[in-house]
Amino acid sequence: MNLTLLASLCAGIAATCTALIFIEFLTAFSVRYRERFIQEASVEMDDVLLNMPLSKILDISFALAALCAAVAVMAVAFFVANMTLTKGLIAALLAGGAAFPCPRLLLRHLRKQRLAKFNEQLEDALLSISGSLKAGFSINQALEVVANENRKPLSSEFSLLMHEIHLGVSLDEALDKMVSRLNCQDFELVAIAIVTARQTGGELTSILERLASVIRERVRITGRVKALTAQGRMQAVIIGLMPWALFCGMMYIASDMMMNFFSTLPGILCIVLVILLDLTGFLVIRKITTIDI
Repeated sequence: MNLTLLASLCAGIAATCTALIFIEFLTAFSVRYRERFIQEASVEMDDVLLNMPLSKILDISFALAALCAAVAVMAVAFFVANMTLTKGLIAALLAGGAAFPCPRLLLRHLRKQRLAKFNEQLEDALLSISGSLKAGFSINQALEVVANENRKPLSSEFSLLMHEIHLGVSLDEALDKMVSRLNCQDFELVAIAIVTARQTGGELTSILERLASVIRERVRITGRVKALTAQGRMQAVIIGLMPWALFCGMMYIASDMMMNFFSTLPGILCIVLVILLDLTGFLVIRKITTIDI
């Protein structure tokens, strides 16, 4: 009896220590992931100029994942006659895992769209700066003219540039910060041209006009490439969604047969393999149809 009590006590201590270590690991992992998530999201939110607490993005991600998981469980319970905990858990994990990165993906999409619009407006801005310099304005005054134009996101970025200059930051340093903030190759060329012309005394107006023509040609070629690769990008979306559409159709037509994928280990492994292959195929097609100019 004493040996049994001692064994039970030792087993309880071991289980408690294991649980504490596991909880400590999960706590440390969650803290690190939250810090990295907020740090990456802060950069994306700064790029799209969203005034929102950074922790809200993580909260929205968790809330959206929980909502999609609940909807998936209810859908499985509606379509499946013999609902089990394993089936509901698998459906919740798949739906929640797919929905969790959606807010971050939306931020990245907005960032990409904003950068594309900035590139389209940059040509007119360079011509405006060149015209202002020909009229006798200084480079700061020429940049102020562009900042005062109501053409977002171009005017917003140049307004931030002028605010830094008014606060005492040198033009070279302010341009450096703007290049780092935008991560735009075209504007990086513009910043290098302005800094070099100020240091060497070159003719900045002709340089800006040549850069405007280069950017105009690059935008034209980029638009043509997008038009030529539109079919391939659409194929990537269709191929990525086709297995899921077929899965939903089969769940409605023959739910008993499809439930074998959730109730057996080979079936679960097949679902995981399909997800990996589908995602790989989608990314490979997108990589092929993405051409840098």
